[in-house]
Amino acid sequence: MPSEGYVRFAVGNRRFLAFGFLVALASSFGQTFFIGVFGPGLRAEFGLSHGDWGLVFMAGTLASAMVLPWTGRLIDHLDLRVFTAVTFVGLAAACFATATAGHIAVLVFAIFLLRHFGQGLMTHTAVTSMVRYFDANRGKAISLASVGFSAGQTVLPFTAVAVIAAAGWRPTYAAIGAVLLVVVLPVALWLLKDHGERHQRHLDVLARPAFDEALGRQWTVGEVLRDPRFYVLLVGVEAPAFVGTALFFHHLHLADVKGWSHAWITGNYVVHAAAILATMLVAGRLVDRIGALRMVPLHLLPLGFGLIVVATFDAAPWASLYLFSMGVTMGLGFTSVAAIWAEMYGVRNIGAIKSVVSSAMVFASALGPLFMGVLIDAGIAMETICLIFAAYAVVGTGLIWAALRGAPKHRVRI
Repeated sequence: MPSEGYVRFAVGNRRFLAFGFLVALASSFGQTFFIGVFGPGLRAEFGLSHGDWGLVFMAGTLASAMVLPWTGRLIDHLDLRVFTAVTFVGLAAACFATATAGHIAVLVFAIFLLRHFGQGLMTHTAVTSMVRYFDANRGKAISLASVGFSAGQTVLPFTAVAVIAAAGWRPTYAAIGAVLLVVVLPVALWLLKDHGERHQRHLDVLARPAFDEALGRQWTVGEVLRDPRFYVLLVGVEAPAFVGTALFFHHLHLADVKGWSHAWITGNYVVHAAAILATMLVAGRLVDRIGALRMVPLHLLPLGFGLIVVATFDAAPWASLYLFSMGVTMGLGFTSVAAIWAEMYGVRNIGAIKSVVSSAMVFASALGPLFMGVLIDAGIAMETICLIFAAYAVVGTGLIWAALRGAPKHRVRI
């Protein structure tokens, strides 16, 4: 089918797009920016230093990364409604485990569950479902569903801080678990009410004799893992996960070094989220018109620029430009990077392929805060750290260009 305008496309597919938005929003409860606001309460409760808390976070996140390639591929074999229900129940259980943790080992397990079902499988579900069931309008579908990520980052940390101040961190996570089970899960399943017909249409397309010939080779996950270009590309596109998570985890330290107030840098998260949202809406159209393969090589450049800005200037207004630039990269990544795997390797096994990519993303998000923390403890200046990250953005851009030279394109409209 031909590509449509945003309004017509959104209205015509409002239920499924709302499902993607809702799942993306729910992923916030396992994201770094949300868990981070519980840090002071958790550290006080368990007697953890900043480094100890970082190790707990890293241990749970790395465990999630190791499991995700196996759990994520189940989305290729289970009904999306079943997969969604299991994922929501798992995230609710993670919230309850966090709320009731009485020992550090239980806390590590709870962080693993939060990261796995929240950052890992919720994100995987939101993006993979849009990639699989849309082709001509894939970019717009990803961008509209991904508005949930921006909405979560804009609203939920601030809300959580207020609720924690009023009720405490344990009741807050317990309440989140209850809301997920009683409210959010039923709404998500209602939004998938007509999914059986959608999935059958998808299967009918896959069964067409001309499908593979028209779209080109449909790679298995094993073939992708034997493709050297995949690893070169992965090192580049995971830069935002590595760098962004590290910086958000240590943003209050960055603010202290620069002389910014904590309220100023966290208040600028709205600028960051607005940049993500605006970029996604523009990038979604571009993905549908020119393809993700042409856009991905450019997406790290705003990140590199923002890091150079924050390394060079100390005045508080520069924080806004830094977070805006990072938001542009994140917005481009949410759309173009999410779509590139289908363009390169096809959609028949996209769930398994995306689960490997998601695992790498989770792994990178675990290592970033630790790497930055080690540099801080070693006395490396924040300006130098930002320049190191900027260099990664530049090198990553080169790796992406190299990996995509001559890449196959699965761009047929079905």
